[in-house]
Amino acid sequence: MTRSELAAQIFEKKTYLCVGLDTDLTKIPKHLLSEPDPVFAFNKAIIDATLDYCVSYKINTAFYEALGVKGWESMEKTVRYIPSTHFKIADAKRGDIGNTSDQYARAFFETLPFDAVTVAPYMGEDSVKPFLQHQGKWAIVLGLTSNKGAADFELKPLQSQNMEEGAVSDLLYERVLKTVSGWGSSGNLMFVVGATQAEAFVNIRSIIPDHFLLVPGVGAQGGSLKEISEKALNKECGLLVNASRAILYASSGADFATVAAAVAKDYATEMEGYLTSLK
Repeated sequence: MTRSELAAQIFEKKTYLCVGLDTDLTKIPKHLLSEPDPVFAFNKAIIDATLDYCVSYKINTAFYEALGVKGWESMEKTVRYIPSTHFKIADAKRGDIGNTSDQYARAFFETLPFDAVTVAPYMGEDSVKPFLQHQGKWAIVLGLTSNKGAADFELKPLQSQNMEEGAVSDLLYERVLKTVSGWGSSGNLMFVVGATQAEAFVNIRSIIPDHFLLVPGVGAQGGSLKEISEKALNKECGLLVNASRAILYASSGADFATVAAAVAKDYATEMEGYLTSLK
């Protein structure tokens, strides 16, 4: 999916919601466990219920890999069930030497029909570039994440021997944004920025004003949709805000899909208001 196609879907549907399909077999309604493929049965119901309120689905591959071959089969059935109108993200956090990243890219973009894959930039340009060689596909690079461990590296200042007295050095995440944004374009690169890092969004937009941001952490993790939207929306929206547990597990009963739809609709209604403010 191209940038213009994604933006068109956002403004047509008046939402920038991404539904995270982090499907945990231990948390889905018990009545589904008798299904031949409980994970897919759950995902299918969630997709059917939320299609009108979101523009994207994010599949966290760890929840499927943990189930072995059956999990991969559930993941493949799920991504193929999602219609082409919706942006499909493999949240796999890949990134390795060039020839290995090339195989990862082929796995998610050719063998499986994902539009994007999350990528860790630690190993540098040659580990990211293979994901940028596929037409209409995206690398979503980890920028500033929402976990506690972000403070261990991402928020550390970088020292430079050439710094003038009084100069301020980049934080590591800032250097990542500045450097990686030059490896591709705003048409094939996004960045992950956690919703719990809301105070950083103004600074991030000063570094990468045009790129889309994938923002996890709204809902169960406590991120504020209002604060993020006010600080990070750009003229083409530029945001995909992900909600997973808040939607998936809003109900553990037979009405799980209906309740999930209601939660997704609430997010979409709020987002419509913020999009209207762009006009």
